[in-house]
Amino acid sequence: MNKNSASLENTSINNAHWLVLLGIILVGANLRAPLTSVGSLISFIRDDLGLSHAVAGSITTLPLLAFAFLSPFAPKLANRFGMEKTIFFSLLFLTIGLTIRSLVGAGFLFTGTMMIGMAIAIGNVLLPGFIKMNFPLKIGMMTGVYAVFMNLFGALGSGLSVPIASIKGIGWKGSLAFWTILSVIALLFWIPQLWKKSESVKTTEAIAQKGKSIWRSPLAWNITIFMGLQSLIFYTMITWLPEILQSHGYSSGAAGWMLFLMQFALIPITFIIPVMAEKMENQRFFAALTAIFFMAGIVGIFLGSKPFIAISVILIGMAAGSAFSLSMMFFSLRTENGQEAAEMSGMAQSFGYLLAAIGPVLFGGLHDLFHGWKIPLLLLFLLSMIILIAGVEAGKNKVISASPLKEKKAG
Repeated sequence: MNKNSASLENTSINNAHWLVLLGIILVGANLRAPLTSVGSLISFIRDDLGLSHAVAGSITTLPLLAFAFLSPFAPKLANRFGMEKTIFFSLLFLTIGLTIRSLVGAGFLFTGTMMIGMAIAIGNVLLPGFIKMNFPLKIGMMTGVYAVFMNLFGALGSGLSVPIASIKGIGWKGSLAFWTILSVIALLFWIPQLWKKSESVKTTEAIAQKGKSIWRSPLAWNITIFMGLQSLIFYTMITWLPEILQSHGYSSGAAGWMLFLMQFALIPITFIIPVMAEKMENQRFFAALTAIFFMAGIVGIFLGSKPFIAISVILIGMAAGSAFSLSMMFFSLRTENGQEAAEMSGMAQSFGYLLAAIGPVLFGGLHDLFHGWKIPLLLLFLLSMIILIAGVEAGKNKVISASPLKEKKAG
């Protein structure tokens, strides 16, 4: 091979890697914005369609339930059709769901919302495995990159929805439909991945030959508990933090800005933690620090002292960002190939988002039962202690085995 041919081949390889990177970024950008864009528009939707508060609230619950029940099946779809094709069709399904959701009538709203939840569930589960397959030596950095764009566009979804809806002739339907543009762009940039030969079937066959079942693995359950409880705390805070702060004397506007501060605080952490954690032999220190941040933030909210509220909210945001990134890393670092990472992701996210759906309801129920926020916050503190225990175990340098006696050191 002459130098010119070698140079062209290297350029082709580099271009292919850049296309993969851009594809991952765009898929990540679509994993939260279609959901967060709804919250700010709930009052408009409720008034326009004549929905009750309970029915309107289910608009945010439906996607979480879709995450919980569909996540275990995403790796099986990837095994049958290939990782790349499955993600492509999930983007296509997302685009159709976004279009249906913005049509006239409550039936279209809820049908489209469920389709969106199902599509995002597949992306949530498969992206960590896809990263492991394509960037096995840069798992931390790539996890950080897609997590940053996921949360950045999630925050933009919350912030831009009302301004877009306020444009003459747009309304809440047009504001929700706006995010179809992002999904179509992702769909177009993902097309080159369909030309690749998927490794999913090979890796699944390897797992079958080893006789592994991640559902029997203690390490897998520690990762699942870590993922699940951090999701519960995050979505509970997203739901109830403004009302808790109003009980401490904050106005509704000021409480809303505190919620924004919590979400903003997690964005840089979702990149910093994976990059730093990947360079360490194990991730126990960061898992423990994450739990301590949760505990400190919850104690600050519990005490309700205004000078410390902002610090407490930032700590909870940092803990949530760190916990999410570590969870995504554990799916890859504690498994041996892309398909196994997808299986681990499916298990943890199924359980995790089921807890996330239950958490806000349980928290609100405890408030009604005990007529205050102290007991519910005490529950979150106790759950943070479990996160500490599970996180330290999940952070050990091991890979998953079906037998507790065969968990072996990674690498």
